[in-house]
Amino acid sequence: MNRFLFILLCLVVAGFWLIWRFNQEHAYQQILDRLQAESRAAQVLVTAVNYDEATGRNMTTIKFVEQDSKGLPLPPKYFTFSGNLIQFQSLVVRFEDKFVAAGDRFKGRSVYLFWKAFMLDGVQTQEFPITQVDEIPGGYKVPGKANGFENRFWKDFWRFAFDEAKAKNAGIKSVQIEAPGAVFIPGYLYTVHIEHDGGLRIDAKPVEPILRGEKILN
Repeated sequence: MNRFLFILLCLVVAGFWLIWRFNQEHAYQQILDRLQAESRAAQVLVTAVNYDEATGRNMTTIKFVEQDSKGLPLPPKYFTFSGNLIQFQSLVVRFEDKFVAAGDRFKGRSVYLFWKAFMLDGVQTQEFPITQVDEIPGGYKVPGKANGFENRFWKDFWRFAFDEAKAKNAGIKSVQIEAPGAVFIPGYLYTVHIEHDGGLRIDAKPVEPILRGEKILN
């Protein structure tokens, strides 16, 4: 009997250990998934290329559609440049890994703010504003009543880069201005990605054949 109870106890202990081990591995995998995850921040499409006889340049018009925090598209913005090497200036805030790993509601991923679209060309450099300083971007506004952390965060968003103590108290790992860019040509869909523990990057892929040459209504 004692031997039977001993074996049963061992089986129970082993069962609890396996459950604990599974939960630990599952939690660890969730942490890794969050740290390695990314979101689509915006999509860009060339909608027109027109030759300007006055300047002798091809004018490139792009459609810029930013995604909100739920991945839903915001109203499109259109910019026309006298070239196609275009960049997007952004301010990116990276939070400490512990917040990303825990999936914190406000600090669980890198936060970006598209500041402007621009094309460097010496004295003829062109730039178009996307977000004004100190405003809460439409894609980040939390539904419902105003949140104290949210208001303070966006009020201080532009200041974190210059105040190390303020950034540390907010659980911020780094703040930096990034300006990813690409050569934008018709027939390609460009996607700006935000990595939850990092910055921005731009990927490009051909538009589906069925859509080429078609004007899609909004």
